[in-house]
Amino acid sequence: MAPKTAMNLKLWVVLAVALACASVSHGLDDPATITAKALQCFNNRFIYSSCNEDYRLTMAGEINVPPEYTDEYCNGPCMTETHLVLNCVDNILLHFAFYNRATVQDVRDTIKAACSDSKERGHFSVAEHMAAEESAANKAGPIFIGVSGLILAQILFN
Repeated sequence: MAPKTAMNLKLWVVLAVALACASVSHGLDDPATITAKALQCFNNRFIYSSCNEDYRLTMAGEINVPPEYTDEYCNGPCMTETHLVLNCVDNILLHFAFYNRATVQDVRDTIKAACSDSKERGHFSVAEHMAAEESAANKAGPIFIGVSGLILAQILFN
């Protein structure tokens, strides 16, 4: 009886390994499955239920809100539901990038700026917001290097 028990144990181990391999290759670790699940957030009728479809965040990473609709967007269900979509996406795929290469944080920053009382109010273009952020970062680089050089010179020559 001992050989039969050993044979059964080997079969169970082989079966367990086969199932584990199958679940890894076809389960939640599959990038296509994870991405598809994240994209479902945009079409979830329980998340986007009150916001006009024209003003919803798209899978391309765009928010098409005309300036005259800013108050309604920022104070109504659209902003709340858009943040729910961003949370949904972020909870499924931490480093999600939209088709325009924007991150969830880029979209959040754009909404925050577009709904603020600054000169950026009403400007919902994520791409333009990203370009402005990049431009500001590129300008800050040489300034940082110059200031660092001055500090280093003070340390070395004093």
